[in-house]
Amino acid sequence: MSRRRALMRIAIAIVPIAALVAGCSSGSGGGGNSSIVLKVVDPGNEGPIAVGKRDGTFDAALAPLGVKIQWVPTTPGFSSMLKLFNTKELDVSGAAFSPVVGALSKDVGVRIVAVQDPAGQDQSGIIASPGSGIHSVADLVGKRVAVNPAAKGEYILLEALAQAGIPADKVTRVPLQQKDAASAFASGKIDAWASFLIPYQEAKANGGVEIATEKSIGSKDNSVVVFRTEVLDQHPEIAAKYLEVLQGLTAKQRANPADFENVFEKTGPTALSGARLADAVRVGSEATVPRLPSAADATDLGDVVNTFFGNGVITRQITAGDIFYDLKAKLTPEQLAAVKVGS
Repeated sequence: MSRRRALMRIAIAIVPIAALVAGCSSGSGGGGNSSIVLKVVDPGNEGPIAVGKRDGTFDAALAPLGVKIQWVPTTPGFSSMLKLFNTKELDVSGAAFSPVVGALSKDVGVRIVAVQDPAGQDQSGIIASPGSGIHSVADLVGKRVAVNPAAKGEYILLEALAQAGIPADKVTRVPLQQKDAASAFASGKIDAWASFLIPYQEAKANGGVEIATEKSIGSKDNSVVVFRTEVLDQHPEIAAKYLEVLQGLTAKQRANPADFENVFEKTGPTALSGARLADAVRVGSEATVPRLPSAADATDLGDVVNTFFGNGVITRQITAGDIFYDLKAKLTPEQLAAVKVGS
């Protein structure tokens, strides 16, 4: 055998091993060893992931698996991050059912590994501009409402309209991600906005008129933990360890919610104070520990899918099997024992 042919055979044999090691992305570790870089959404100034970032909890837990965390700044809303998942610039994020349904309808390679039961459902909803004359869902007829498309905002609006008996085509849905919608709302270019979390609270604090909330419409759009599918297929043990750490931190948040606000900055634009801080602490006390998906979660997910499919937001009936990732089937008994299955 020629030397050139022998080298080619060696190179071909190495490729699968290299691909496995680079499951998230690889970099140089200490002593020349390769390490996996797990790219996680930067958590900002509040919540269990922020505390885990500050204290190095995730780094310490994942280091024995050869994993380093890279915190990735993003814009608000999972649906605004889909390009980052497609280009492998992001591996892990929090989300809700709705934007993951939207992502899979566009063939984005992500899956849900854990679900959280509803909490803080008054933190998302539909808010109208102060001068719009809108005071109820019925007043939205003929109006322009911003939604992040195929995601939480669009789900909230469609559910609210359905409950009020208003055909969806009686309201103009303006597709805008949270950052652009905030600008349009402030300048009066839209009449109302189906929004969530910090942008929603800011709009409300600045005089917006709350006309519906996730709680008032009985939203089934539960919070979830999402991984890029390639990472899950190649390294399910990383997802399990990440989830184990997140579960522990969330339990601590529920017990001592004040410790999970203003994590990095006590003052400044990202810090909360007064009524908004008190409200955030209340919501933190209601936080539910993420767990592996259940049959009940599949039912709730089906509600979101049906709302989108029935209104032409998605063109195919996505199932729970398409969206939930079965970590149970991938983990060893020892790995599975560390991850909570029930709520």
